[in-house]
Order: sequence, then C-alpha cells, then structure tokens
Amino acid sequence: MELHEFKSHIRQGIPENLPAPRTYPTGGNPAPKRKDILSPEEKKLAVQNALRYFPQSWHHELAQEFAEELQAYGRIYMHRFKPSYEMYARPISEYPAQSKQAAAIMLMIQNNLDPAVAQHPEELITYGGNGAVFQNWAQYLLTMKYLAEMTEEQTLHMYSGHPMGLFPSSKEAPRVVVTNGMMIPNYSQPDDWEKFNALGVTQYGQMTAGSYMYIGPQGIVHGTAITVMNAFRKVLDKEDTPEGKVFLTAGLGGMSGAQPKAGNIAGCITVCAEVNPEAAKKRHQQGWVDELCTEISELVARTKKAINGNEVVSLAYIGNVVEVWESFLEEDIFVHLGSDQTSLHNPWAGGYYPVGLSFEASNELMAENPTAFKEKVQESLRRQINAINKHTQKGTYFFDYGNAFLLEVSRAGGEVMASNNIDFRYPSYVQDILGPMCFDYGFGPFRWVCTSGNPKDLQKTDAIALEVMKSIKAASPEEIQQQMQDNITWIEEAEQNRLVVGSQARILYADAEGRAKIAEAFNRAIEKGEITAPVVLGRDHHDVSGTDSPFRETSNIYDGSKFTADMAIHNVIGDSFRGATWVSIHNGGGVGWGEVMNGGFGMVLDGSEEASRRLKNMLFYDVNNGISRRSWARNEEALFAIKREMERSPNLKVTLPNLVETDILDALF
Repeated sequence: MELHEFKSHIRQGIPENLPAPRTYPTGGNPAPKRKDILSPEEKKLAVQNALRYFPQSWHHELAQEFAEELQAYGRIYMHRFKPSYEMYARPISEYPAQSKQAAAIMLMIQNNLDPAVAQHPEELITYGGNGAVFQNWAQYLLTMKYLAEMTEEQTLHMYSGHPMGLFPSSKEAPRVVVTNGMMIPNYSQPDDWEKFNALGVTQYGQMTAGSYMYIGPQGIVHGTAITVMNAFRKVLDKEDTPEGKVFLTAGLGGMSGAQPKAGNIAGCITVCAEVNPEAAKKRHQQGWVDELCTEISELVARTKKAINGNEVVSLAYIGNVVEVWESFLEEDIFVHLGSDQTSLHNPWAGGYYPVGLSFEASNELMAENPTAFKEKVQESLRRQINAINKHTQKGTYFFDYGNAFLLEVSRAGGEVMASNNIDFRYPSYVQDILGPMCFDYGFGPFRWVCTSGNPKDLQKTDAIALEVMKSIKAASPEEIQQQMQDNITWIEEAEQNRLVVGSQARILYADAEGRAKIAEAFNRAIEKGEITAPVVLGRDHHDVSGTDSPFRETSNIYDGSKFTADMAIHNVIGDSFRGATWVSIHNGGGVGWGEVMNGGFGMVLDGSEEASRRLKNMLFYDVNNGISRRSWARNEEALFAIKREMERSPNLKVTLPNLVETDILDALF
C-alpha cells in the first residue's frame, strides 16, 4: 500500500462503504474462545452495542455476522473491519496528524498491534492472554481517525478501548486519557470481566497493552534479567557464577516469552515449559530461546549435559511444566531457581493449561465446560506445588513472579501457606528482590521509543544514556552502586543482545535523577538534530509509584496499606497536570482483574523548552510519589531515598514516620 493510501485509510475511520466479509485467518496464534456466559437477551444487547458503530443500512447484514462471531469466539471482534494495511510502528513522519504528540501515540498503538509484538493480533490482544489495546476493530479505526484530526487544544478520552470523543482542553493537558476496566468494586470478579467484555462495555488493558506503552518482550527481559541476577546473588557464594545452574519456569507467550533471553543475559541454564507449540516456535524463530525439546526425556538429557558443561543456554520444552518439575525430581536434577510466569491472572480462559490435557483439548474444554476445566486447572496447580515443595526441601529458591501463581494455588487448596496460615511460604520477587533492592530506592523501568524508526537514533540514545549513568554512578552512594552498574552493563550489551522487536525502543532501570537527566539529554540532542525525530518516554506500570498490587508491586508494604490504591490514582492524576502527553489507569494487570490498580504515562520529547520543563516536573513526581508512600510504610531503603531527595530538592516536603520501639508494642497485647 502506498503512503498516501495509508494516510487516507487512517483519516477515513469507519469506511464509507461496507467492506466485504473476511474469512477469519487460520493458523497463527488465535486467542482462545471465551466462555459462553451471556443469556440470550444479553447476547442481543452485545450485538446491539456493536452495531452502534455503524450506519443503520448495514445493521441487517452485520447483526447476523456479529451474532455468529459472538457464538464462535465469545467476543465480537468485527474482523470484517480489520484494516488491510500492514500493522507496525511506522516512522512518525508517515502518520497523518496535526499534532506530533498525536502522531507519536498512533505509532505506539500500531506497535502494540504489530504481529511480531502482539500475542493475539487478530483479536487486538498484546500479551497476557487478554491484555487488549481495543475491544474491536471499529474502536481502532475511530481512535486513529480522532488522533489524525486532533489539535493540541483537544484531549481524546478512551473508555476501555472506546474513543468517547475529542474534547476541548489546552496545550498543557494530556492529549489522551485512558481508562481500562474501571468497575464498581463489587463487579471485579473474573466472571464480571467475561460478561462485561462480551457485552462490549469494558476491557482488560493489562499494564502496557491498553496504555499503548508495550515495547515487545524487551521490557520484561530487563526486569527478569535483573530479578534472576539478584536471585542468584541471594543463593550463590560471592565467588560463584550462575553458569551451569538451572532456572526452571513456565510460559513463552507474550510477556513470559522473555524469560529464556533474560536467563541467557543472567548467564544460567533456563528451562522454560510452554504448552502452546506456536508460542514456543515463535520465540525460537525470534532467537529468544536457543533450543526446543518436544520430549521430556530429551529435555532431561539436554539439561544434564548443560549442567555438566557449565553452559549458558535456554531450553524450551513444548509441554506442561508440571511434567518438568516432577521429572527433574525423579532424575535428581537440582534446580537453583524456580518460578512460574504463566498468565495465572487469567486462569480459566487460557492463562494456565492443566497437565494431562493437550493444548487443543484444553481450549475446547474451557469453552464447552468451564466448570470441568477449572477443576482440571486446580488439580494441576496442586500437583505442581507438591513437586515444587519437594524441590525447595532440597534447597531450590522458589519465588512468585507476580503472576498470581501462589494466590491461585492457595485458592486451589495447594500446600502453599506459611505456618501462620496468613502468608505464603514463598516470597514474591518484589518482596525479596525488586522491592527492597530497586523500587524503594526509586529504581524502576524507564523506557523510550525513537519515533524515526531509525536504529541509528536508538544507538545515539544508548550512548547518551550510558554517559549520563556513568556520570551519576561516579557520585552515587554505596546503597545504589549495584543498581547503577547493572543498568550500565545492560545498556553496554543491549545492541549485541538484539532486544528490539517492533519499534526502536529501549528500557533500563533508573531513579528520578537518572530518568530526568537522561530525558533532558535526549531533548537537547533532538533540538540539535543529533536525534532525528521525537522520542517517546514511558515506563512499565510495574514501577515505584504506578501500581498498587498487594501480591506484586506493593507486596513489600507491611503497614497494612498494601490493599489500598491511593498511590496509583494519585500517580495518574499528578502526572496528568505535570506534563504527561497521555495517562492511563487500569483495573487489572499482571496479577488479575480486581486484584490490582495500575497507572502509566507517555511523554513526547520534541526538543522544545516546553518538553524540558514538563519532563523535569513530571518525572520527579512520577518516582517520588511512590518513594514517599514506601517511606511512610517505614521501608528502610525508601526512608534513605526520600531523605536524600529532600536534601537535594528544597521544594519537596514529605511526611516522615516516627519509628516506634518494638518493646513498647510488645508490652501492649
């Protein structure tokens, strides 16, 4: 398609003429069929809701088609309206837009839907099995049209994928405000999502899918690499290395597909099970996993060889992880690190596949007999934790990687509770690793996208970030030296690790000082023409301030407030009037619908003085909001970080806790 045709399609939005029906593609990696949860009257309502995007003259034909789609897939995706042009992040100059900020958002949306990036691109799902950018293709078409028309004195408001409209605002306001899955609290159970998503009135935006900030698996590669490196530091002697040591986990779809790459960077043997052959093959073809094994005996033999040879290698087993845990136990293969990254926030609709059933049989059962499927999943979880418990008795360090694994095991009746019958016997990776080592100090996932699409611009940004971090490290206190060095090493090796999938993007962990200084250096380079187009700044919601998640991001909050969500809400509101280009707030995310509230932002740097002012103001708050909350919870590392920041920033005044001697409390009850 020629560029002028692409621009014309974007400006058109909903087509003037009804497109011809399209055959749903076979092969690929389709989303699983969702359960049949609507009553006949509710199905009529779902079709009625879908038809409101289209002229009445089309309704007779589309009504039947949408009803059939709802019956076949459990959702109305409006496949007939999927655009014919290729879906990928184009250079920003190729988008028809009156606003550079709007064009940058269009680029980010298309990157989230790029088949090389998205888990289920036909169903507009980026990762996690249900992390959607939009509910249907009509919403995509309308949103892109609005962005093409938008001026810098308008804001587009997005209601769970639905573009409610362009509203007058101001140049200082965000260009887009996104909400996903914001439910009345009593309507946040898993079946509520199934029902209201099927009706076409809400969606699960995951963390960065519905906020247009997913950059492919690179983001989770970095977080996983940092986690695995520090986990090995916990269990190995100082002079020992991870070479020849086993990290056993599960999941190669979407976010979890980053695990083998992260293990290679951390320098260990990664064994990752995946039941979906297409997902495993995709990661192998992309070079994110070294070898595929289809038989458990083959995997056992290959793992033993890797241990004996002190190898650094990633092995994908096309099968169920329960088999691996049990076989490694029988074969006396010692697992140094164990975790799980299947999408257990979505356990009954494709997030976890039970042992003993094939991938195809599971997909069939979950749609046709959800009750039986749930029983199979819970039986499998109990079996998996039994094997894990036996490994940990031999010395395996097992941690929950924030996917609700321990939570769902406990709900299944698995033996996972600590002796007090309140806490889990295994820690969340945030409790043991990322919380005290990173988040409490203000370190979290800072990411950027070069909108030119030019790899040379990405190389330039890498060089700038590296120079800034080395300068900061030279004057940093001992408490954050390790974090600084890990991220310096990450950037030094980023290009050779071939981390880019989709847009020309990069991620590293930085604190407020690092983020602001790197961003300011980018902005100056854009102004001088050293970087040839604007740069989009963002982060994963999985960060210091963005997410209230009691089983993950805020699991190391011990003052009783980890089930509150004030921080995430303040984060989004605070970022919105301090200069963010777009903001988002979601119900759901990595640990599940109703279990977490998470917020994010995007910011466009264009080399202007205005961008410089905005980045300093917003990035400072975006990080220190969370450090303040963590310090109020009496987290030692956060107290250190916020006191240090107040010394450097006279305008910052944070309420600090007065610490109570334990003997006073012990005498009370």
